[in-house]
Amino acid sequence: MKEKRNCDVMDIKDQLKERLNAIAGAIKESLTAIDNEAHCLLSDFEKIGMAFKQMESLASSFYLQCYLSSFTPSFIDLSVTIRHLSERRHGALIVIERSDSLERFLHSGIIVGAALTPSLLESIFYPGSPLHDGAVLIRTDQIISAGNVLPISHAVVLDKKIGTRHRAAIGLTEHTDALVLVVSEETGNTSFAYKGVLHPIHDIEPALLQ
Repeated sequence: MKEKRNCDVMDIKDQLKERLNAIAGAIKESLTAIDNEAHCLLSDFEKIGMAFKQMESLASSFYLQCYLSSFTPSFIDLSVTIRHLSERRHGALIVIERSDSLERFLHSGIIVGAALTPSLLESIFYPGSPLHDGAVLIRTDQIISAGNVLPISHAVVLDKKIGTRHRAAIGLTEHTDALVLVVSEETGNTSFAYKGVLHPIHDIEPALLQ
């Protein structure tokens, strides 16, 4: 399994290199064509933008797997859960514990102590559920607790575009090495926070990393 995973990682890196080279080539062609008044660059920009989004989607899956592979075997289950929650616009905050203890940063949580499954995670974040507003704590392949309150980041508190869930995700990762998955209730957009930085997830592609 480890040998297969290493091969998969190399394959994804090769795909990223290939796509970066293709984008670099397209940009170079646009630079050459910019002096040609008969050529409209707008279509070029649209294609380059789409290529970037496709590459970012692949990179999101790749780096999420890299960050989580040593700490949880449930990447696929988490991917399925995030996709379903995003489609339904059910807001969610999922904390995956890594090396650092999180006990002193999580408050008011309710013990769950159950195996991680997409159906259970989705039921916790169903609108109106008593625990849907808080964060779920994942340790390896177990849902440890739900309804947790996380520390809010003060670094982004003045940015009105960043919601409470996202500020909480950033806040926890400013103090620990945890990774936090976020689904926006307003837009359905997904992202993950790591080391105090929020990264958008355009589309998780778990099939690439099985």
